[in-house]
Amino acid sequence: MVTPIVYVDLSRELEGELFGDDSLRRLERLGRLVRRGEEWGAGRFGADILITGWGSAPLPVDRKPADRLRLVVHSAGTIRSLVPTGLLDHGVRVSQASAGMARSVAELALYLTIARLRDLDRVDRVMTAEHAWNGADFGLGRTVAGCTVGVVGASRVGRAYLELVVAAGAEVLVHDPYLDEREAKELGARPVPLETLLAQSEVVALHAPVRRETRRMLDARRLALIPDGGVLVNTARSALVDTDALLAELRTGRLSAALDVFDEEPLPAESEWWRLPNVLLTPHLGARTWHSRRTQGEIVVDEIRRYLAGLDLRYEVRPETYDRMA
Repeated sequence: MVTPIVYVDLSRELEGELFGDDSLRRLERLGRLVRRGEEWGAGRFGADILITGWGSAPLPVDRKPADRLRLVVHSAGTIRSLVPTGLLDHGVRVSQASAGMARSVAELALYLTIARLRDLDRVDRVMTAEHAWNGADFGLGRTVAGCTVGVVGASRVGRAYLELVVAAGAEVLVHDPYLDEREAKELGARPVPLETLLAQSEVVALHAPVRRETRRMLDARRLALIPDGGVLVNTARSALVDTDALLAELRTGRLSAALDVFDEEPLPAESEWWRLPNVLLTPHLGARTWHSRRTQGEIVVDEIRRYLAGLDLRYEVRPETYDRMA
């Protein structure tokens, strides 16, 4: 059997985060590794298998009959900006490791939910600045148990977050056009139209992909449906929300927000986001945990192993699901 060539199109830093010693040894047993920047004239299409990640250049749709590439395994999430759909039509199979990131992002979303319900970012600022201690000065917070939480998007992250808030005792509403009532019930949630979810939720958590129909879907009209005191948590993509409309709502103090994603990243020094007292900010770090990275690496290795053994891929991106992805 000819040893397959595996082109690792990752920075050395990201490779080190993804693959521990054991998973790297398993990867090396699966094929001959060629790393980005090494002397090798055939290029990415000259490999049998390509491992990509953050920072990998997009693949062209055109390929020559002599090209060897048969499998792309993306170590991160969305592949739409990296792998054109035409490449799938040419017989290249594609898999990705977003499942390894889901729990990490969901846990951050849960933390942001709790922090906003308890106003913990303001409590920290006041304690640090004034050495305040009397709990009565901070007012009464809210618990997840007893709250109605609306989850927009039953993605892998959305389902992981939903599991966490259900376990915490929340009543959960969910909106996802691809989720049927039976699946929603199994997840412990009630499926509702988007406007109903917004009008009935104390917390609205976004976990939907950015597509033509979801871009800026939370506009001024829909944001106005969220009840006074409502919390918006966004660890998905900022393009899901009309930023100007959200800023207008937040300036009034009617709503609060916890955001991990922004239209411009990193945030410029003059951004208004820095100055809003009712917004908790994190710098797009939802998936940045060691556990997440190593799980992503393990998925990459296992998908390559399954492909070479002739087994079904667990996380294959198929033409019929490509358009539903972020």
